[in-house]
Amino acid sequence: MSHFTTIKVQIKNGELLHQVLEELGYQVECNVQVRGYRGDKTNAEYVIRQANGYDLGFRRSNENEDYELVADFWGARINQQQFVNSIGQQYARKTLMAAVQSEGFTVEEEETLADGTVRVVVGRWV
Repeated sequence: MSHFTTIKVQIKNGELLHQVLEELGYQVECNVQVRGYRGDKTNAEYVIRQANGYDLGFRRSNENEDYELVADFWGARINQQQFVNSIGQQYARKTLMAAVQSEGFTVEEEETLADGTVRVVVGRWV
């Protein structure tokens, strides 16, 4: 019986996801299998190996273009919410910065508030 669980995440760009995972300090392997309970495996495009044998993987959802996180969370022993939130926040920031640059804006100010919220002020000469 498989113990793998999937969590939908609102991430569409695999390259940005890969960059975010590496910036957060994870070693990422591409297009390999995620290991779980009793040697169960499933495929994923981006995989974070864990020493305990329970990996974390990201793969495209069958339903849409978004990625989903797949893992045997019982064995992975991570705080799912904190993990997903940190990746989501970093991904949103990278997506925003790419859009800012492509639209000709510059970042005027950026700060992280006490609650963890990131505030970005952008501007453009017209």
